[in-house]
Amino acid sequence: MKRAIIVGAGIAGLATALRLGRDGWRTTVLERAPGRRSSGYLINLNGPGYDAAERLGLLPALAARALGDFTTTLIRADGRPKFTVPPGLVGDRFLALFRGDLETVLHEAVRESARFRFATTITTIEQTPTGVRVKLSDGTTEEAELLVGADGVHSATRAALFGDGFEVEFPYRVAAFPITGPAESAATTFIGPGRTAAKLNLGPDRSSAFFTWRSEGPEASVRSVFGDLEAFGATIDGMGPDAYLDRVSQVVLPRWSDGRAVLLGDAAWCVTLFAGHGAGLALAGADRLGEALSRHGDDVPAALAAWEAGLRPAVTKRQALARRGMRQYVPPNRFHVWMNDLMIRALTVPAARALIRRGLERQNR
Repeated sequence: MKRAIIVGAGIAGLATALRLGRDGWRTTVLERAPGRRSSGYLINLNGPGYDAAERLGLLPALAARALGDFTTTLIRADGRPKFTVPPGLVGDRFLALFRGDLETVLHEAVRESARFRFATTITTIEQTPTGVRVKLSDGTTEEAELLVGADGVHSATRAALFGDGFEVEFPYRVAAFPITGPAESAATTFIGPGRTAAKLNLGPDRSSAFFTWRSEGPEASVRSVFGDLEAFGATIDGMGPDAYLDRVSQVVLPRWSDGRAVLLGDAAWCVTLFAGHGAGLALAGADRLGEALSRHGDDVPAALAAWEAGLRPAVTKRQALARRGMRQYVPPNRFHVWMNDLMIRALTVPAARALIRRGLERQNR
């Protein structure tokens, strides 16, 4: 039986363990955290990500946890509403989920077949023509025919394989965390010059907040940037130590594999949260990796090269779209805020909604 070592127990790592396990691989998942981590911000699955979830057999469990339709209200800085966008823009092959729910479904699907080692990291990587040998932080070693680095945008596996210098940072920061919300299902969004705040309320245990802002100087806190927004005061108060807080960046690598070691997900190609396709690309990447490995048999390097050649155009497209779309999330001035409002208002017009929906469907193919 072929063996694979997977670094990272997030979406990319779990999806890889699921696909390879179903193909007959024996998988070991290494995770530096002492246990499973879960965060509650919103993700969307459509296009290749939805297709991959279907092929991996995840749709029934994911559909049971899907958030469904909800209205979105844009507000002014003083909390007064500008306008409300009704639900129904996306097509049928689309799921809105909390990230933690997707990770839970993946973990439940793979926990019986994969071996998990938490609080464990790789210290050294050695390769031969037939395998990979890694030394771990607890002094033990693992050997396998394949090493998959799925340990996120700040990947230690990537640094060990290729060195540093592949993160492209942008002058923005983002914070996302679960919150306690009211019972009604609705989203509230404020978009102003240099900053955006949003909260999605779907009940006390199914709500999340998202903040992003332009930051070029000393790092500012969420409170200092958004504290004047009365509608978000209690939300900011609920920000706990487990909040996701990071600088917005992409990962741009000339190649994603080296011998029998490969990077997948944000470790290889982080498209940024602005792209909205990170989870979908992780699922699609894992599914296609399994397909390539099955097709090429024992020639792992050839499989990795073919996999990258097939997936890289989609990743490059998403990264470009994210760079162009950053002004929508963090408009630089009031004119861009006004333009954003104009485009979002178009969603309230049935004819415009139909055109935008068709455009999104073409974009997500």
